[in-house]
Amino acid sequence: MQTAPAHGAAPAIDLGLGKAPGASRVVVAMSGGVDSSVTAALLAEAGYDVVGITLQLYDHGAAVARKGACCAGSDIHDARRVAEALGIPHYVLDYESRFRQSVMDDFADSYLRGETPIPCVRCNQTVKFRDLLETARDLGAECLATGHYVRRMDGPDGAELHQAADPAKDQSYFLFATTGQQLDYLRFPLGGMSKGETRAHAARFGLDVADKPDSQDICFVPSGDYGAVIEKLRPGAGAPGDIVHLDGRVLGRHGGVIHYTVGQRRGLGIGGGITDGNSPLFVVRIDPAARQVVVGPREALAVTDVYVKDLNWLGSAIPAQGLDVAVKVRSTRPPLPARIRPLGEGRAVVALLAPEEGVSAGQACVVYDGGRVLGGGWIMGAERTSL
Repeated sequence: MQTAPAHGAAPAIDLGLGKAPGASRVVVAMSGGVDSSVTAALLAEAGYDVVGITLQLYDHGAAVARKGACCAGSDIHDARRVAEALGIPHYVLDYESRFRQSVMDDFADSYLRGETPIPCVRCNQTVKFRDLLETARDLGAECLATGHYVRRMDGPDGAELHQAADPAKDQSYFLFATTGQQLDYLRFPLGGMSKGETRAHAARFGLDVADKPDSQDICFVPSGDYGAVIEKLRPGAGAPGDIVHLDGRVLGRHGGVIHYTVGQRRGLGIGGGITDGNSPLFVVRIDPAARQVVVGPREALAVTDVYVKDLNWLGSAIPAQGLDVAVKVRSTRPPLPARIRPLGEGRAVVALLAPEEGVSAGQACVVYDGGRVLGGGWIMGAERTSL
């Protein structure tokens, strides 16, 4: 548990490990950014036996000098410098092959299925909170700490996942796949802070990364060109096809379904995308088997029933008749009132109380009860039905 500090003061950090900080080893996942660096600094200041670990996840040479890219090559050097300044041991682990298999290949295959993936969730779900967590245990650590803005709270039935105190920085959507067993071992010291407080601590510690920009891009897409990366991973992925209106009219050609996502309006390549009614067109469906991008008016995007798979549930069992909740169907959308009903075999249907636009397969549907994350799953598809 962490209490908010006075301005410029050191926060009181208690990781709830049941022993003195000096007798508790903590592994900190150090990405080279300000958040993980401050996490390591605060824990070292509190007296914990801190070990920093940085993961080399991909061939980062092309991204070394790019500002705003996560996990770029320079990040490893930044993490090393911070660890040296703090006087803590630091290790760089080569996870490239694991990252390629668990994250990059999944990213490419998801686009080929006509989905819109979230590789950061896959990375947290597999490489970081599965593989790195096991490494932390091997090092004899009591817990693994990260710089995520999310809160872990002890509840009557064990550890719970809650939104961060700062709504603008909350990352709970990206951590929905964290299992209860993983949550028992994880700690998030920054969950009660604002970004401004974090940077103030970085300045207090004199860290070189105090003013380093936040990561904005997918780490293995430093140019922002998803299509080029997918083509490299899956040659031939950019096979051309038709852009088809919902009414069956062929409006044009595309250079690969991998360049489109549900809800997209710009860059359709059909002369401005104007329907007969002088209204803009949107991507409403992607049919990878037929190599078709299906477009239609905005109202065609509205759905009410969202089907999810691989449900990770952190709350009490969902009643057969369903449970009233709030859900986020994209990281940038506010929570929506809904009712979730289990379908068995890790699947569920989420009935939205009001239609929502731009729900895409491959995105996550994260379920909340107030500020608590109850769980979530991967969206398989969505449709509109009468409520």
